Amino acid sequence: MKVVICAGPPTSGKTTVLKQVIRRLMKEGSRPAYLKIDVQFADEDAMFAGEFGIPSKKVYSGDLCPDHCNVIVLGDAINWAQEECADILFVETAGLCLRCSPYIEKSLGMVVLEATSGMKLPMKIGPMLSLADMAVVTKIDLISQAEREVFRANIQAAAGVPVIETDALHGININYVANRIKGMDEYAGPSLLRGNPPVGTCTICVGKKEIGRESHFGVVRPLESDIFYQGE
Repeated sequence: MKVVICAGPPTSGKTTVLKQVIRRLMKEGSRPAYLKIDVQFADEDAMFAGEFGIPSKKVYSGDLCPDHCNVIVLGDAINWAQEECADILFVETAGLCLRCSPYIEKSLGMVVLEATSGMKLPMKIGPMLSLADMAVVTKIDLISQAEREVFRANIQAAAGVPVIETDALHGININYVANRIKGMDEYAGPSLLRGNPPVGTCTICVGKKEIGRESHFGVVRPLESDIFYQGE
C-alpha cells in the first residue's frame, strides 16, 4: 500500500485536488482509502464515500493540534486501510500548526497552496512546504501569468520542490499529480515523522518521532474513539 499525505492551509483546494486524483486512479484500477483530519468540522469523508464508494473516515483533533492528531492516529489509520485492502491511503490534514511537518518517511508528502493567497505565502508555512515532496498550486486561472511566476519562484526559494500548477476544479494538470503517485514506492513501516518537531511539552513536541499511539504518552487518542490520557 502507498501512503499519500496531503496538507495545506484551509480553502486551498486539497479536497478538490484529491477528488480529481482519486477519480483518475480508480479508472486505472486503484483501490484508495481516505482519511480526513480536521479540528471541529468535516464532511469530506461522506463525500468521498458517496461519490467513489471507497472506505472513508474522519477524525476531529479537538483539543489536539491537527499535526499531533495526525501522528497519533496514523498508525491505526494505516492498519485500517490495509484491512480494507486499499492500495493507496490518502490522508488529508488541516495542518494548521505551521511549525510541524505532517509527513512521514516512506510516504508522499503533498502540500496544496492556492495562488490567490498572496505572493509571500510560501515563506510563511514552514515544514508543511519545506519537507514536502511536491507542491500543487491551485486556482491559477484567477491570477496573472506574472503572479504565477512570482509565486512559483517563491516556492522554489522556500523549498526547491517540484511545483505543479493546476485548475483543480476543472482537472487541469491533475494527471501530473496522479502520475507522481503511481510512480512512488509503497509504504514499508514502521515509519518516522519527517523533521524535528518544535520544542514543547508533549512527547511529539519534544522530538519523539515514532507514529502510533502506543509510542506516546500524555493526551493521545485512537482512530475510533475520543482522546484519553496515557501515562508514561
